[in-house]
Amino acid sequence: MNRAVGKATSTGEQRTTGEGRSTATEGRSTVTGTHRAMGKLAGRRRVAKWPIFAGAFVVLLILGLLAWGWANNVLNSRAEAQANACTDGNSTLTVVVTPSAQKPLTSAADRWNRANTVVHAHCVHVEVRAIPPQQVLDALTGKADVSTIGGFPAAWVPENSFWINQLVTAKPGIVGSPAESVASAASTDYQFLGLAGPTVDEVQTRAAQVFRDFLHEPAQQADFKAAGLSG
Repeated sequence: MNRAVGKATSTGEQRTTGEGRSTATEGRSTVTGTHRAMGKLAGRRRVAKWPIFAGAFVVLLILGLLAWGWANNVLNSRAEAQANACTDGNSTLTVVVTPSAQKPLTSAADRWNRANTVVHAHCVHVEVRAIPPQQVLDALTGKADVSTIGGFPAAWVPENSFWINQLVTAKPGIVGSPAESVASAASTDYQFLGLAGPTVDEVQTRAAQVFRDFLHEPAQQADFKAAGLSG
């Protein structure tokens, strides 16, 4: 009777590596801790913070610009409201005009006054006086007292540039702003001259220039044409 002879081999030899692996040489049974270490590293990863800071900065910048624009609009609106309220008071602009142009100048002044026109935070009221040019020239050059024309005016509109030339020749320092034609007729040129004098302040000087420009507007030019004059 034959007996089967079998070999049973058992080996307990193991090698330990420095990487945390335990290896059975014959059974090829391997235990490794590498995936554990990788899991720990993955858990320690941090999200970059600079995109968050950059986004927050952009948002703050936009909000700052919007706030600045709003504040600027508020200040401008407030300044405009204060100007329209004549915060610095009232002022009178006296314009002496030759009698032949009295009607259109008076109509223009009435329209200006009804609009409560503001110049340099002052409500400026225009007063028109019709006086012959020779009388005005005498008063402005000192040949007569200025009381003869109701006081020193801020502007003069004679019926011819001849009178302005006479005034400039006699008193060149009396000119506040250059003469400018506002109407004319066949042989007449009505020039608006701003005056400078002891009673003419900065507001009146500026108002004279604004009123001169006002006379060039269509409504005022229509008044000149109705009086037989053209712009």
